[in-house]
Formats: sequence, structure tokens, C-alpha cells
Amino acid sequence: QVQLVESGGGLVQAGGSLRLSCAASGRTFSSYAMGWFRQAPGKERKFVAAISRSGGSTYYADSVKGRFTISRDNAKNTVSLQMNSLKPEDTAVYYCAAERPLNDYDPTSTDYDYWGQGTQVTVSS
Repeated sequence: QVQLVESGGGLVQAGGSLRLSCAASGRTFSSYAMGWFRQAPGKERKFVAAISRSGGSTYYADSVKGRFTISRDNAKNTVSLQMNSLKPEDTAVYYCAAERPLNDYDPTSTDYDYWGQGTQVTVSS
């Protein structure tokens, strides 16, 4: 069982930056691939970024490439999402997710094993 707690959301003006963090419980954090997803009101939850167990591979949605950076610290059981050049369309609840990857692991799928409660990010124009 893995528990995930996000933090770092808030209100920021367009062009600004925020850094989201996700703290994970348990001793097997390095066994899990980690992802960030977001969900705007009335819309489906969508993939934002993911990182492999070692941190050696990262994946991004086209809409955030070059602006967002995902990273992890396996010693501290944390995964972070640095968000720069924020746009109003980035406004959403952001969720951290964990999955123990198998052969068919798709980092962009919402089929993750564990989810956090979400943190609100609001970007004003």
C-alpha cells in the first residue's frame, strides 16, 4: 500500500511558476513509476508527466513539454513537478499517482495503482 500526499498548489499569474511535490509513504518508493495528471472542471483526467523508477526516463504531454519538469528523490520518497511559464489553461486539480510497472506499462494511461487527493492549481490571466 502506498499513500500519496500532494502539496504546492495555489494561485499564480500567467507566466509564473509553481512547484508541486508529492510525498509517498512506504519503503518501496523506488519500485514505483510516478506520474502527474490533472483534471479541469467538467473534463477528463489527463496525463501531464511521468518518471521511471530510477528517474532515468521521463515522459511529458505535448502541452507541457519545455515548461514542466518532473523529478524524483528516492531517498526522500518524493516526486516533484516544476511548472514554469504557466498558462490559464494549466488550471486544474493536479494528482500524483504511483504504479508498479509491468511489461505493458503505459506512463500516459490513468491506470495507476495509487492516487493522491489532488492539489488545486489556478492560473489567472
